[in-house]
Amino acid sequence: MARPTDAPPSPLKVAGASFIGTTIEWYDYYIFGTASVLIFNTQFFPNLDPLAGTLAAFATFAIAFIARPFGGAFFGHFGDRIGRKKMLVLSVLCMGLGTLVVGFLPTYAQIGIWAPLLLVISRFLQGFAVGGEWGGAVLMSLEHAPANKRAFYASFPQAGVPAGTVLSAGSFALVTLMPDDAFDAWGWRIPFLASVILVAIGLYIRLKVTESPEFLAVKESNQTPKVPVWDVLKFHKWALIVGMMCGFAPNIIFYIATVFMVKYGPTDLGIDSSVIFVAMMIAASIQVVSMPYIATFADRTSKRKLLLIGCVIVALGAFPVFWLFNIGTFWSILAALLIALPIMHAVSYGAISGFTAELFPARVRYTGTSLAYQLGGVITSAPVPIIAALLLAETGTFASVALYMIVAAGLGFVFIFFSPKGHQAIATHDTARVDEFAQ
Repeated sequence: MARPTDAPPSPLKVAGASFIGTTIEWYDYYIFGTASVLIFNTQFFPNLDPLAGTLAAFATFAIAFIARPFGGAFFGHFGDRIGRKKMLVLSVLCMGLGTLVVGFLPTYAQIGIWAPLLLVISRFLQGFAVGGEWGGAVLMSLEHAPANKRAFYASFPQAGVPAGTVLSAGSFALVTLMPDDAFDAWGWRIPFLASVILVAIGLYIRLKVTESPEFLAVKESNQTPKVPVWDVLKFHKWALIVGMMCGFAPNIIFYIATVFMVKYGPTDLGIDSSVIFVAMMIAASIQVVSMPYIATFADRTSKRKLLLIGCVIVALGAFPVFWLFNIGTFWSILAALLIALPIMHAVSYGAISGFTAELFPARVRYTGTSLAYQLGGVITSAPVPIIAALLLAETGTFASVALYMIVAAGLGFVFIFFSPKGHQAIATHDTARVDEFAQ
């Protein structure tokens, strides 16, 4: 049966749309992380001492990681049953709502305990939206791509992560130039309110994207699962575990570089936060290009091999990144972040989308990919700023944080090394079915 379109959509066009939509969603997601470092501890937790306030703000940041698996299960369920496109439209609306609420949220001084409670609810909604965003965006790119370029096209949503970092760091680099009183009073809200424009753009783009051909093949063959999450838990348990744990290396370097160091630099080293933001923008901008380029090596060799190399690079780079950052000059900070983001994070993260998606067959791929990535985030991402801050406070040295990075990278290496060997065959089989359906 022919596909209900006149011509197959361009994989590059679909991947580009996924990149733009993902960039907007991660911008919304990351401005919260930056604000949790700069302002939330004083605006929403003023009665705590500085360390406790910072930990409370980091804990609020981590709430999203608890929400993300619920979003992954919800969006995955309907994404595997009624389509990827509809869920991507809904996810960008949920993210926009959560971000807009934060922009208008009264502080603790204005409404008391309700302020941090509403902040937590808003963050939960953001996490719920991202829980469905990542898996859907990755699948739209991967499932429109030719078999020999799946890692490359699946990396476009991944590149949306550093692109969102550029936008979030840039927005806060600008507003932190304001006088401190103005920034504390209302300036910090500007990045949240400005997201309304970006969400409108993302919504327009999402509505223009065509449905995934592999989902259409599953639907046409009447193989749509009734309860996708049950199929994943019953038949793909090891794939789910590997998908959860393969993110140790990229997630720890990313959140150390983009969240922990934003606090560590000004508080412990006396570095102006705007210097860090500018360096981060430059490094993340380069990563937008380096990540898809690095992903091409996964298409030439294997995604598994590239991810294993990434784990080794993260472990080897843990101490050098801190040594450079601790020098405290703009150029040394830039060098540290150039190693951390366009190299360490890009190599360990660029192929993880295609790797995780191909652990699952197309009929439950949205659910399996989303659950693996989001449940993994609870373990490999959410605790990173909190553990790093506690290690630094307890030991008084960055070395403990660097060792934490090495251990995490080692754990990721072990799970990737023992990943299911037949997962590539699943992807090849699904691609063959799509070609048959298109004829």
